Amino acid sequence: RARSGFRITFVATWVVLVGILVGSLVLANKIDTTFIGLWAPFILGGVPITIVVSIASIAIAVVLATLGSLGRLSRSAVVYGIASFYVSLVRGTPLIVQLLFFYLALPQIWDGFAKIPLVILGIAALAFNYGAYMTEIFRAGIQAIPRGQIEAAYALGMTERTTMRRVILPQAVRIITPAIGNEFIAMIKDSALVSIITVQELLWRAQRVGQQNFRTLETLLLAAAVYWALTIILSLFQERLEKRLAESDVRL
Repeated sequence: RARSGFRITFVATWVVLVGILVGSLVLANKIDTTFIGLWAPFILGGVPITIVVSIASIAIAVVLATLGSLGRLSRSAVVYGIASFYVSLVRGTPLIVQLLFFYLALPQIWDGFAKIPLVILGIAALAFNYGAYMTEIFRAGIQAIPRGQIEAAYALGMTERTTMRRVILPQAVRIITPAIGNEFIAMIKDSALVSIITVQELLWRAQRVGQQNFRTLETLLLAAAVYWALTIILSLFQERLEKRLAESDVRL
């Protein structure tokens, strides 16, 4: 009962705060609800693109992060140097610069880049950026595996590759799963940056409608509300996943 009462009070507090915020704007005639109702379907039509960009980017970023983390742990100076260069380059430059580089600079290097759909360029830039940051997360997850388990695998006759595939990586995935969830939530928000290369996702549509009709307050509020709702939903899924992983750890 105490827990249920806390949750009800918590939800009621949020509802009241949101109601006060929106109600004050409506009563002050700062928001045109008719305008929102008219253009909301068009703006919300960008949500699927936002979700697709985020999912595709994080999926590619996971692959890059896996390769990058293995490179950062490699005993080969060349492989380690390539992985370190990638991480340093990405972490040392802003994401918006990387997006503009994919959009404006790469076509000057090779004309074929100009024929690539803009949404693909946006996905590539986001994945390229997040892959570097997640490389360090993956590396930390791999290094968190107790050394004794690795030595035990070698004692059983497993090769280094087999040990990595059957002992280290399965456990590392469990460790880094919450961090991947956090990165995906951040990706949902950062996906708005692809609007600067004219990908017609949620923010691009909100900006276009708002600027054309001089009603940016309504359109940006709607876009912000959608991003907020998406992050809340993903946060709830992540919380349930973390609880499930914690329960499985207890059983083990």
